[in-house]
Amino acid sequence: MAATPKRSIYFIGDIDRTLPWLYIALVAAGWLMIYSVNYDPDAPMLGMLDLSNNAGKQMLFIIINLALIFLIMMTDWAFWRTYAFVIYLFSLIVLPGTLIFGREVNGAMAWYQFGGFSFQPSELAKFGTCLALAGYLSSTGVDLREWRSRIFAFLIFMVPVGIILGQSDTGSALVFLSFFLVLYREGLSWTWYAFGAIVGLSIIFGLAWNPIYVAAVFIWIHNAFLIYGRFRETSRIWWTAWGLTMVVTVGWPVFSEWFCQSVLKVEPEQVQFLDYYMLIPHVMLLLAAFIPNYWRKNNMIQRALLIRLFLLLMAAGLTFAANFANTKLLAAHQQQRIKVWLKPSEATAADARGSAYNMLHSKMAIGSGGFFGKGHLQGNMTKLKYVPEQTTDFIFCTVGEEHGFFGVLVVVGLFAYMLYYIVQMAERQRSNFSRIYAYCVAGIIFVHFTVNIGMTMGLLPIIGIPLPFLSYGGSSLIGFSLMIGVLLKLDSNRNLA
Repeated sequence: MAATPKRSIYFIGDIDRTLPWLYIALVAAGWLMIYSVNYDPDAPMLGMLDLSNNAGKQMLFIIINLALIFLIMMTDWAFWRTYAFVIYLFSLIVLPGTLIFGREVNGAMAWYQFGGFSFQPSELAKFGTCLALAGYLSSTGVDLREWRSRIFAFLIFMVPVGIILGQSDTGSALVFLSFFLVLYREGLSWTWYAFGAIVGLSIIFGLAWNPIYVAAVFIWIHNAFLIYGRFRETSRIWWTAWGLTMVVTVGWPVFSEWFCQSVLKVEPEQVQFLDYYMLIPHVMLLLAAFIPNYWRKNNMIQRALLIRLFLLLMAAGLTFAANFANTKLLAAHQQQRIKVWLKPSEATAADARGSAYNMLHSKMAIGSGGFFGKGHLQGNMTKLKYVPEQTTDFIFCTVGEEHGFFGVLVVVGLFAYMLYYIVQMAERQRSNFSRIYAYCVAGIIFVHFTVNIGMTMGLLPIIGIPLPFLSYGGSSLIGFSLMIGVLLKLDSNRNLA
């Protein structure tokens, strides 16, 4: 029997057919939305290819990226695994250069300027980090149950986060947290995510409400667990004391004002740290419930009590730290963005033409489209440019206004199916490197998609994250095209890995 000829490493016959069509559909939809935003009925039809407007530039970017994907398919699939860390290190080298040679856009020093075009190196860093993390986690001897492996994996994506935060580009830095999704798939314990949830909620609560009252509620909940678990014989007394502490908390604003004015003969504002006195009954009950249980000298009980106490102190401390950072460290426009997100009614009433403007008009544009929209090129709010950054961060508004709920459903459906399909591609890989890389790509697209749509609908803070494949911009499209192209190349050789 004749030997089967060895297949060339550059063979592309096994390329997946579904993912390229999803890519093309989203890119085409994005170009149509960008063209609609810049549509001029008096301009000639060939104006859509004019490089002086965004639609023409985006068409050029699309052609370049299609050529880029074709070139990737001509490479050896092993190249991306072999040089993963080289590409990652290169992306780290070009990142901090923007602080010296870059230009500022919306308060962030995160862009290089080349004539009439700009480039954001953080998009390349996302791609490089995908390769590096996949390369490391697929290496022999790496086990996320070990501290050494965990720390190194964290550093791979936290180093670019630190550099990007130095550029004041919070949105791009947030995207790198998507790699925690990959680590979960690769075996990182769920306790890390529970810990992260406590940290995130504590920060949000500290930004949204008075941290003293948030800390009081945290202690109150902690005390309930102590009482329920350890004082069942005398529970009535303990539960009564526990309930009274919340009565004090709820009635404190009225009681403290009466006490200051009627007894001390001063205004409440003249008494320093007045609200902190409200914590005293909570802390007293905490000590009364904690100390007797700890003195039982049962190692398991003591360890559990200390862990709970640590989490309580950490959560309470984070609420105060978040409030301090918001009021003392963040710039005024950043404070206002947080207020628009967490307290939209107050922010809108106080500053309807300022930071709340984007959110208000974004929601109005999406809502005005109804079920089927106003029709392509017929978006009034789009044409009159009521929503700033219409072609980039808020491109989803154009979808909602011109194509309504139906158009929104189609775009969301395309993204949902793309994410589902990439996960399916990941699970069919024989190579650990290819599987992990696919999950990295899915995680980044998921965070971009979720945050951008949540931002345009007022569900998340406005932090400047583009919608993948749809938003205008060469940097974003290059970054995502590199990810998709390499994924297609690795998948086309999945039986050789």
